[in-house]
Amino acid sequence: MKYTYTEKKDTRSGFGAGLAELADKNPNVVALCADLIGSLKMEKFIEKAPERFFQIGIAEANMMGIAAGLSITGKIPFTGTFANFSTSRVYDQIRQSIAYSGKNVKICASHAGLTLGEDGATHQVLEDIGMMKMLPGMTVINPCDYNQTKAATIAIAEHDGPVYLRFGRPTVPVFIPEDMPFEIGKGILLQEGTDVTIVATGHLVWESLVAADELEKEGISCEVINIHTIKPLDEEIIIKSVEKTGKIVTAEEHNYLGGLGESVAGMLARKRPTRQEFVAVNDTFGESATPAELMKKYKIDAAAVKEAVKRVLAN
Repeated sequence: MKYTYTEKKDTRSGFGAGLAELADKNPNVVALCADLIGSLKMEKFIEKAPERFFQIGIAEANMMGIAAGLSITGKIPFTGTFANFSTSRVYDQIRQSIAYSGKNVKICASHAGLTLGEDGATHQVLEDIGMMKMLPGMTVINPCDYNQTKAATIAIAEHDGPVYLRFGRPTVPVFIPEDMPFEIGKGILLQEGTDVTIVATGHLVWESLVAADELEKEGISCEVINIHTIKPLDEEIIIKSVEKTGKIVTAEEHNYLGGLGESVAGMLARKRPTRQEFVAVNDTFGESATPAELMKKYKIDAAAVKEAVKRVLAN
């Protein structure tokens, strides 16, 4: 495999590291948290810039309103709470106070997807990407490992407009080079192949690389693309790949309704119809278990990617 790893780290720590770096690099960056400083790894930002941190408490809707107001003064607010509380709990405030007027607010959402694990279905948000990508002008980013999350956090501070940045709780392989540039809206070709295209996002990028490596031993050549930015979608890299392979599998830690897979399917239906299989949660809530157990049961692991590749090749 071209990409290997020597350690595992949680992507939320990548967010914390990026935010801490922004404390030094950009005096306009301010941070707000809804009583989850430790979970969002915001301690280092507070150490460096305590006067630019606001503890809002368990009042997420209020946090979004304050962030919108701070953005009017020229500040760049980064809000921090769990993905569930960053979206469905405050959707009206985001729509009316942030997205509608294009406020420069960065909505940073931890503990996304099934891999939140033991906290169970009430916290395992699987519809957030769909909710956020439907808001006009909202950029939606879902990085794959610690290094990419850190780079994404730094990059969105330079982007003018609302951003939803999604990351997770568990430790996952760190395999993206630390110095790899992060460009919003540009996918990354991780591995070339000829038989099938695998387009993955978030934690499923590593699972897709593992699946591609195992499939290569069976004589199946997979092209793997990391789509860290779900909106705006990098249509060019996907179309170029499927024109070569003619088949595509999308892989994500999200409900198949409204996620990356549907964005890709809609784009291809308009521009280059292609046989597609989905690796995603099948329109259900999760449950309490370890991340690995949940990924296996809900079929969003490397084994599920392999199965999807074989299905798409069989048709």
